[in-house]
Amino acid sequence: MMNESRFVRIRFALFRSAVLLGFVVLVLRLWQLQVVSSAEFQRDADRNRFRLVPVDAPRGILYDRAGRMLVRNVASFSVSVVPAGLPEDAPERQAVLGRLGELLGMPVDASQQEGTLPAGELASVPVRGAKGPSIEQILQERTVSPYAPVKIANNVDRQVAFIIEEEHLKLPGAIVEAEPLRQYVNGPLTAHILGYIGRIPSEQLEDYVGDEKLGYEPDDLVGLTGVELMMEDVLRGTKGQKHIEVDAFEREVAVIASQPPVQGNSVMLTIDVELQRVAEEALREGMRQAGSSVGVVAAMDPRSGEILTMVSLPSYDNNLFSGGISYEDYTELGSDKNHPLVNHAISGQYPPGSSFKIIPASAALQEHVIDRSTTIKCEGILLLPNKYYPDDPTQAQKFRCWVPTGHGSLNIIGALLNSCDIFFYEVAGGYRDFVGLGIERLGEYMHMFGFGEPTGIGLSGEAAGLVPSDRWKRQNYGESWVTGDTYNAGIGQGFVLATPLQMLNVAAAIANGGTLYRPQLVYQVTDSQGQVVKSLVPEVIRKLDISAENLAIVREGMREAVVRGTAWRAQMSGLAVAGKTGTAEFPAVDEQGMLIRDKEGHLLTHAWFVAFAPYEDPQIAIVVFLEAGGEGAVKAVPVAARILRYYFGLPEPTPTPAQSAPGSTPTVTPDAVAG
Repeated sequence: MMNESRFVRIRFALFRSAVLLGFVVLVLRLWQLQVVSSAEFQRDADRNRFRLVPVDAPRGILYDRAGRMLVRNVASFSVSVVPAGLPEDAPERQAVLGRLGELLGMPVDASQQEGTLPAGELASVPVRGAKGPSIEQILQERTVSPYAPVKIANNVDRQVAFIIEEEHLKLPGAIVEAEPLRQYVNGPLTAHILGYIGRIPSEQLEDYVGDEKLGYEPDDLVGLTGVELMMEDVLRGTKGQKHIEVDAFEREVAVIASQPPVQGNSVMLTIDVELQRVAEEALREGMRQAGSSVGVVAAMDPRSGEILTMVSLPSYDNNLFSGGISYEDYTELGSDKNHPLVNHAISGQYPPGSSFKIIPASAALQEHVIDRSTTIKCEGILLLPNKYYPDDPTQAQKFRCWVPTGHGSLNIIGALLNSCDIFFYEVAGGYRDFVGLGIERLGEYMHMFGFGEPTGIGLSGEAAGLVPSDRWKRQNYGESWVTGDTYNAGIGQGFVLATPLQMLNVAAAIANGGTLYRPQLVYQVTDSQGQVVKSLVPEVIRKLDISAENLAIVREGMREAVVRGTAWRAQMSGLAVAGKTGTAEFPAVDEQGMLIRDKEGHLLTHAWFVAFAPYEDPQIAIVVFLEAGGEGAVKAVPVAARILRYYFGLPEPTPTPAQSAPGSTPTVTPDAVAG
């Protein structure tokens, strides 16, 4: 009995000890939760309840030089997903994303994507619709924090946005936001200049987001092409912040504090949108008459390098890219063989043909290869002796002038106004006892005029052109440079390549007396208060090492080309125009891979024309290029003439029957039909 009582006391003591120990543990746990870890749990609770949300700044506005608005911001809706707000249960999560995909017309995962996206020019462009990236793919690539919203759709239809808002209880984690959408007022007219914006491409995320000083988030909209890209740091503005309270569905219920964003600076461009419109119309008509599918017109002020107009056709509507392009538009643009997304003014590289002759003319005068009085006889054909059989005329290589009967004896003025090929063959490569420039000296002057390097206009995708040399030919063809190569280079053929903008810069440098300016598109930058932050300052690339007297001779030859030579179609009452035509052969192949030739057996030709006006005090320089457009004198000159008439306020002429006839020529120059 006594032992039993003792056992009971022991059990009670143990029980009391266990209760006491449990109480102590409970107290310690409560102490840990409420005192030691209270700050941590409070932070976790606040993290679930409060958010520090960035507020995007409206992008700056773009204007033309007369203050006309070129792009503006309009209201639109976007849909984002907060990963932490999605259900943890996999089927429930799939149901939420499935409903969002149904409303937005987006695939939820890779299994629902239709087709593949083409690569190439549009590789980094966000595509919307069933064939665009899936919601899961976007979340995987762009989630940086469980609580940071990931934008999955821009430019959402108003009705769809309202439905998502109405169903917010069934769609936890989905957020509808109002945001500015870029609207390009003139669409295709200025698309190649302005470009467009879009989400940061996946392959560039690290460049943007990796530098915290830049302040980019993965879902930010940035300039992807054109001025939008070139002036990104100016246009983007400074983000604001909101400290908000959210409910269990990640919906904002209160704003604790906020710092408003600062709108990006506005940019006034150097282009005149009305001149742009006239240039586009003139180019389109010129392309129609020439049967050309690609064309370029660009003009600049030769006194400063300001671009007054730049048109590249075909073009595209950059409004298609606001909020993501549809798959149908995406594939249509990407498969167009004429590459409407390419700005051919800066990216197209073509043989410049006879418009190039102003460079060897300047070089030969400066190097004393010729002077104003030097004459060379053109008999329509030049026989370059074969170095292995110098005395056998049947082995000689034939180089022809575009006038089969020849031009007779010409000095430099006559050679420029008649665009004589024989003259420039000999000036460039020499003939018999006459020592020409040679490819090395010609190449030096090509570099001096800006060939072989981008002009520095600042737009992405600018090409450098090509200055060929003996070394270049050996590296690329495994062959030595020969005199015939120099002959071809002397008339802008062979391996020589230039962009239309480079040729415009050449004409401007001749016009202004020898200053090569960097072409510029930005006239002025102003802040949100209208204060001028930056104004255009002409930037000199280099001064040409060519005397004023020699440049004056070249200008005179260009003037005579308009007065009584190949560019006579640029004559107009009340304005003295100087110019140089160009007709450049190029190899084009058909579907069978055979070279395409005209009925006379010649290769197809590009049509060129460079000019400036007024002759005595140049205010504008212009280039016209028509791909496969035929003769520059016939097809390119009228395009420039129409633009110059508008620019100087001159009336359109009434055509005479003789002028209306295709290929007609003035009676004073019966042989001036090509350049």
